[in-house]
Amino acid sequence: IANLIGQILKLKIKNLHIAVVDDNSPDGTWKIIKDIAKKKKNIHLLLRKKDKGRGSAGRDGFIYCLKNGADIVVEMDADLSHDPKYIPLMIEELKNADLVLGSRRVKGSKEIGRGWFRRFVTWGANLYITLMLGVKVKDCNSGFRCFKRKVLEKINLGKLESKGPSIVQEVLFKAHLNKFKIREIPITFVNRTKGKSKLGLKQLAAGYYMVLKLKTKHLLGMI
Repeated sequence: IANLIGQILKLKIKNLHIAVVDDNSPDGTWKIIKDIAKKKKNIHLLLRKKDKGRGSAGRDGFIYCLKNGADIVVEMDADLSHDPKYIPLMIEELKNADLVLGSRRVKGSKEIGRGWFRRFVTWGANLYITLMLGVKVKDCNSGFRCFKRKVLEKINLGKLESKGPSIVQEVLFKAHLNKFKIREIPITFVNRTKGKSKLGLKQLAAGYYMVLKLKTKHLLGMI
């Protein structure tokens, strides 16, 4: 995490603040962030000890950013799979869009260190999500995203339902329903070299169910 924060700070982005959401990680990530925040006032720690999970962490992170006056919010993983060098390009691309995705599935993109099975699962998930939700995005699973403030304000963050990784699809779908302009830029995605992914069969199944639930609620006029 210290490496990632250092790389982001080197970008020299004006009025930059970094908010790290940590669910009281047993590896002590929050302690490192807390120490850095003592020296750098633009580093912020959201330490969560209740209601843990990828979904609620993303929701709380978004809400924190809006409450603290962010005009642009960049969401990314902290395992170095999302290279900070793309952040300035994503921000620049907001001149032509409301939401910009760092995509692994558009021309010019690359994936490094991911096996054929994980790529197949990602391909199948994208096909399912695209068919079910009608979102014209090639990488529906991308968690590397850049939002204009108005997108997050409009989708009603307090009513997000996803507890796990499906928050990515839920936010994307609601942005799509509100007719926000979504663009993808190619990135090189590097699979994590340390730690283990929390995305297993249980999380995948929950994600597929949430997509079905979103589709059903939309058809019933509940979204």
